[in-house]
Amino acid sequence: MNYLHTVPAEDFDPSELSKEDRERLERAQSDRSAPAGYVRLQSTRPQTLSYALTDSPVGQLAWIAEKFYEWTDPACRVDADRLLTNVMLYWLTGTAGSSARLYYESTKSKGPLRCPVPLGVSVLPYDLALPVYSLAQRQHPLVHWTEFEHGGHFAAMEVPDLLVEDIRTFFRRFRHELHRA
Repeated sequence: MNYLHTVPAEDFDPSELSKEDRERLERAQSDRSAPAGYVRLQSTRPQTLSYALTDSPVGQLAWIAEKFYEWTDPACRVDADRLLTNVMLYWLTGTAGSSARLYYESTKSKGPLRCPVPLGVSVLPYDLALPVYSLAQRQHPLVHWTEFEHGGHFAAMEVPDLLVEDIRTFFRRFRHELHRA
């Protein structure tokens, strides 16, 4: 996974975190509030947004291009062909609504979403909001954590080699466990 939203529990005591994790949590909260209009619209009116984006290829392009500009590492910009390919996948399949609906469904859940299976996380410095390791450890069966020097929210397009190698590293442990069984 290359984006993990870590949210403190209600009974959370920030003094339990290291200075670095407190700073990261503050940055994450600030980063998540910065695109508040984007998050608010998708989490409250995904169907309205769906009609607008499905009706206008220019609207779909503007919506996605803005996110690519804001959430990518300046050193790893996605080229125009890849950006247009990404936009065309949403446009031709009419999936703007289903992608926005994820935000709507997430806001309806009670408390942080929990992953019941072993979890690996690739942390990229230009992602929307950096996860906090100690919170992730408390909320998920975390078995793999890698922090990279480059990359952002669109890791598969920005730093594909790093992401692929990290995914392979994560799954190798399970392949070795299966061979021993």
